[in-house]
Amino acid sequence: MRERMIDLQRFAAGSNVMGTEGTVNANEGTTVAYAAGMGLSEEMKTYYSDYLIDNAEPALVHDMFAQKHTIPQGGGKTVQFRRYNPLPKLTEPIREGVTPAGQSISMEVLEATVAQYGGYVELTDLLMMTAIDNNLCMATKLLGSQAGRTLDTITREVLAGGTNVQYGENAVSARYLLTGGQQSGNHYLTVDAIRRAVRFLKNQNAEKIKGSYIAIVHPDCAYDLMSDPNWKTPNQYADPANIMEGEIGKIEGVRFIESSEAKVFHAADLASNARILRVNKSGGYSGGNVIAFDGGSVKSGSLVGRYVLIGDTRAYVGINSVNEMTLYTDSTKTMLASVTCEDNTAIYPGEAGAMGRDVYATMVFGENAYGTTEITGGGLELIVKQLGSAGTCDPLNQRATVGWKATKVTVRLVEAFMVRIETASTFDDNE
Repeated sequence: MRERMIDLQRFAAGSNVMGTEGTVNANEGTTVAYAAGMGLSEEMKTYYSDYLIDNAEPALVHDMFAQKHTIPQGGGKTVQFRRYNPLPKLTEPIREGVTPAGQSISMEVLEATVAQYGGYVELTDLLMMTAIDNNLCMATKLLGSQAGRTLDTITREVLAGGTNVQYGENAVSARYLLTGGQQSGNHYLTVDAIRRAVRFLKNQNAEKIKGSYIAIVHPDCAYDLMSDPNWKTPNQYADPANIMEGEIGKIEGVRFIESSEAKVFHAADLASNARILRVNKSGGYSGGNVIAFDGGSVKSGSLVGRYVLIGDTRAYVGINSVNEMTLYTDSTKTMLASVTCEDNTAIYPGEAGAMGRDVYATMVFGENAYGTTEITGGGLELIVKQLGSAGTCDPLNQRATVGWKATKVTVRLVEAFMVRIETASTFDDNE
């Protein structure tokens, strides 16, 4: 076996180094030897571990502005986040020569229990002997992306569950009333919607982050906002050197971080072969709650637990057959819904916007709005199992694995320091 020393950076994506002894790099013409059984030196393990983290971190947009706390080894599964309560105003003058009563600082402690997440891929000995690409490198890159998106989504879902929600410019009172794609009256992300969110945060005395509030926005909504003449791109900042990762611009004292992983409320199709259904009754319904329908292949019970929109009514499906559904006002099934509609009226999925349109959440928040466990430097771990490391479970040394594991928890610390703006967008794949 012939071995040559090479720079570890040549293992980066794009170079094809296979996990076999004496395999030739097809792109570089360099021979790289792994120890038998896909063994990795400590330097190589460190390299691939760093590579995993590097590929995970760009996706962690929702973690960028959290309070971060680590749990020391042997410290249990519970992490504590501390919140100090403000001191009251002292409007009474003190008396001359008399020392006033002292005050005590009070603090609230929020506890959260971490959970463990992870995944892996399996590499066979034959794949490693015959593949042209560096499968360990590519697997690490893909796993890093998976880890980043997974951990980011965990935080995103916690933030999207906040209690302060603003529907567009507050013109409507519920998600299912948000419209898009119409000639007028669309509820897109606007500067006025941002102003309203900023007003709310200021009234709550939410502290700014680096002099501004932060918004995490989907590219579809950023498109609707960036045409405003007051929009400033990073190169127009007074201090363009202080640009954050993913930052696309600012307006009304809010800096925007763009991510395709921003929360989107999407309503699934109502049938396997149709997005919408149609009311099927001559003369329609006047106060009906058992609605006949057609227009798609629906299995009995497949709509139970779903919400539907029929005309101006949003109702919960408590029972359904292949051509009928029984509607309730909500999931408690305590009251039947009353629906008035004409024959052939469209029945839309009701978990998102009007006509089943996607609804986008733009999160606007200040300092210390939420907290999460620290990931880099201990929470996210690369795990490589060599060929034959499973012992008698792999008697022919045929399987190796590479995977990741992380502990994670996210908690909203101060509800008043964040607002979720829900809007439709110019773009919608459901049309």
